[in-house]
Amino acid sequence: RHILSSGAFNYINILEKTADASWLRHSVISNNIANADTPTYKRKDVTFQSYLEEQLTGGESLDDAVADAELDLLNGSIYTDYSTVSYRLDGNNVDIDTENSYLAQNQIKYYTVLDSVSQEFSRLRSVCKNGSGN
Repeated sequence: RHILSSGAFNYINILEKTADASWLRHSVISNNIANADTPTYKRKDVTFQSYLEEQLTGGESLDDAVADAELDLLNGSIYTDYSTVSYRLDGNNVDIDTENSYLAQNQIKYYTVLDSVSQEFSRLRSVCKNGSGN
């Protein structure tokens, strides 16, 4: 089987979409932190994980689910978080410590995804060098 038709890039495409959503979330959390003192500001966040889970469920195997994933449906979407109660008189619901924690978690996720992309490319390079992709 030829490497390009083997589905080897399907995982990379999913990882790329995950990295994009994580980058978007980084921007949104940074914006929350920047608006921590803005009266009536409501924190925002990004929905992505549920979209990913929906695309990767079903199929005989994870390979099948990844191959069948609709990449156009895998985009993070920004939403306003009204569920977080504001204890402040100005109506702002940003807790700076929580946002910093989210930012740190998100950075770890982002770098982990980038490392996974790098590993996938290394596997592809290895297959090409060994001539197994014919």
